[in-house]
Amino acid sequence: MNQQELELEKEEQKEEKIKEFGQVTLDNHEQKSKIHLLSIIGEIEGHESLPSQNKTTKYELVLPLLADIEDNDEIKGVLLLINTVGGDVSAGLALAEMVASLSKPTVSLVLGDSHSIGVPLAVSTDYSFIVPTGTMIIHPVRMSGTVIGAPQTYDYFKLIQDRIVGFISKHSQLKSDKIEAMMMETGILSKDLGTILVGKEAVEQGLINEVGGIREAFLKLYELMEHKRKG
Repeated sequence: MNQQELELEKEEQKEEKIKEFGQVTLDNHEQKSKIHLLSIIGEIEGHESLPSQNKTTKYELVLPLLADIEDNDEIKGVLLLINTVGGDVSAGLALAEMVASLSKPTVSLVLGDSHSIGVPLAVSTDYSFIVPTGTMIIHPVRMSGTVIGAPQTYDYFKLIQDRIVGFISKHSQLKSDKIEAMMMETGILSKDLGTILVGKEAVEQGLINEVGGIREAFLKLYELMEHKRKG
């Protein structure tokens, strides 16, 4: 196989990755580095399969991918593009923990929505951006909108919620009590509990680092990569 055929095969594999998994490794010949771009879109699918017509991010595929990124010396940074309505709490938190534990520099960019369990994912990176029209929703943990009165159920949900609050607080400038207050806010979400933050509001509250787009996200990631390279 000659060089031209190898390049063609490489491009085809890249297109297939984008089509199937919403992820690709970008080669920057000037910077002499590789960045892995990973998109978190639609609903985060967990232990149960969602209907085939749903746009989903399958955590059982993303977890080994993140492990491979950590083990790949050629990849120097990770860019997370986020547009998710939330989804499986356990799966989303597992992904957030995995991203937070990467040794490679990481940057997230909230493009449309980062709701519910998407919030921990957005703050799991070393630095975070949100576009001016991007939205984030912080609300209590619930299951299918049904309130179950059993004390044991409440205690279990409270444990999950405490894990989420603790993670967000650790990876942002928001304190735990403020996050909990936002979760229980009744004046913003009609007929529901929670808080909506749009663009710069997420930055002003200390949840996201900066308002920006793809250009700013790349510039910051290259800055972090260069800092790590120099040690």
